[in-house]
Amino acid sequence: MNATSMTVAGARLEWNPPDRGRVAMFSLIVAEAAIFTIFVVAYLFYVGKSLTGPTPKDVLSVPVLYTICLLSSSLTIHLAATSLRRGSILSFGLLWVATITLGAAFLYGTAIEWYRLIYNEGFTISTNLFGTTYYSLVGLHGFHVVVGLLSLSTVMVFTLLGSVRSEHAERIDVLSLYWHFVDVVWIVVFTVVYLIGR
Repeated sequence: MNATSMTVAGARLEWNPPDRGRVAMFSLIVAEAAIFTIFVVAYLFYVGKSLTGPTPKDVLSVPVLYTICLLSSSLTIHLAATSLRRGSILSFGLLWVATITLGAAFLYGTAIEWYRLIYNEGFTISTNLFGTTYYSLVGLHGFHVVVGLLSLSTVMVFTLLGSVRSEHAERIDVLSLYWHFVDVVWIVVFTVVYLIGR
């Protein structure tokens, strides 16, 4: 990253361009936020408009524990990045594993819920409008969690191989932005699906 300098009215001004990784990640987040906005609006538009049952209150149970797991993972990934910046690779690795574990627990909770809905309740994506919008919205979020977990696991492999050092802290911060985004999106999805939509 090179600073660009120029002289204006006798004063030397210097401009440091933003980190390309951060710009790319923020661009991705903006694009993904737009996609999620479309799905959330569709869910809200169609909620309560299914001609046949079941309705959300008939089949959905609020995943409080798994939500706590996912939201807690934002704290552990932040602490992991902080540890790496300070040069504590062991602490970074432990907190990174904790983040992966919490994210995997959330994904397990989603899988358990879907198994119950499909096999016990007979509620699928083609059951009614609610089924279509529910599985599309929650599934889209679940896909992003999977992508995040694969990315986190890749970093963990490099950590175990001894390739991650404190000078990589900026890259870890950029990756953590994606994970924070996934968590923030879940707050919106949780509120829309399990609180407002019921």
